[in-house]
Amino acid sequence: MALEVTDTNFRELVHSGKPMVLDFWAEWCGPCRMIGPVIDELAEEYDGRVTIGKMNVDNNNAVVSQFGIRNIPTVLFFKDGEVVDKQVGAAQKSSFIAKIDALLE
Repeated sequence: MALEVTDTNFRELVHSGKPMVLDFWAEWCGPCRMIGPVIDELAEEYDGRVTIGKMNVDNNNAVVSQFGIRNIPTVLFFKDGEVVDKQVGAAQKSSFIAKIDALLE
């Protein structure tokens, strides 16, 4: 399962020394529900190598505003605390795998 990321724990997680994948979602978002299980699978597959989390946009205004999230789902890919890639909208699992593998290079 992906970690629950909040305004409170975001900074600690993004600067943990591991790459991070963060899915911005909401319960009312259909495409978010489509990729949610994929994000959870990736969290298990990359456990220990990449921090993979989900942030509910309805409950975490600070980080959502910080990154200008306007459309969901949006998935940001962080390396060394900086955004290095982005996926807006639903995508195939293979697309997420390619982006995560690039973080690990």
